Amino acid sequence: MEPTHMFLLFIAAMVAGILNAVAGGGSFISFPALLFTGVPAIPANATNTAALWPGAAASVGAYREELQRQRGQLKLFSGLSLLGGLLGALLLLRMRESVFVQLIPYLMLLATVVFIASPAITRFTRQRQGSTGQVSPLRRLGLMLVYLLVAIYGGFFGAGLGILTLAVLALLGGENIHEMNALKTLQAALINGIAVFTFIFAGIIQWPQMIIMTTGAIIGGYSGAAVARRMPTRVVRGIVIVISVVLTTYFFVR
Repeated sequence: MEPTHMFLLFIAAMVAGILNAVAGGGSFISFPALLFTGVPAIPANATNTAALWPGAAASVGAYREELQRQRGQLKLFSGLSLLGGLLGALLLLRMRESVFVQLIPYLMLLATVVFIASPAITRFTRQRQGSTGQVSPLRRLGLMLVYLLVAIYGGFFGAGLGILTLAVLALLGGENIHEMNALKTLQAALINGIAVFTFIFAGIIQWPQMIIMTTGAIIGGYSGAAVARRMPTRVVRGIVIVISVVLTTYFFVR
């Protein structure tokens, strides 16, 4: 790698870590940075997932208490997460590079729309708190199939995975936002984790880039808490939205 590429990837991953700690959307920075430094699209996607996964996995520990109260759901969701993440990763590996390159603008657009809509989805999840409505077995089965598709998407690309998971949990009758966040965090770690191990066995991880980016993401994630105390989340979200719209437009017109 050229020194300028090393510097760019480190800074991009650090910014991504900060954004993920404050408002989400870090992949809008880190994934394009890999493409701009010449990494092919599929290895770039795999390397980005691997670089950001340790920080996401580490946050699961903060939700131990909330997860212990949901043991009944953990096995089902975790099984679907592992299956979906594996299928999504295998789908990516079997896809031709040229096809994935053509999909990038649409994947970025989907992630952008989900990110923009996330406050409305979050409000919806909060409105579901205290709801006593029962979910019929047939509807629950349908929503679990939807969640499997969400998990497959997570293993394939992953941006916006968290908010999509929250939406499914809300539709399933989730009543406690903290427990829902805990379950979402664990499932994202499982989906991305099995995808990372699949990519490692396939030999498509770009290790020098990943090590540099993981270091930057950890530093950024740690400092993100300090940023969160000083900058309104709405401002950070606005910055992420502008960046995501610009980059999505770039990938459509390039």
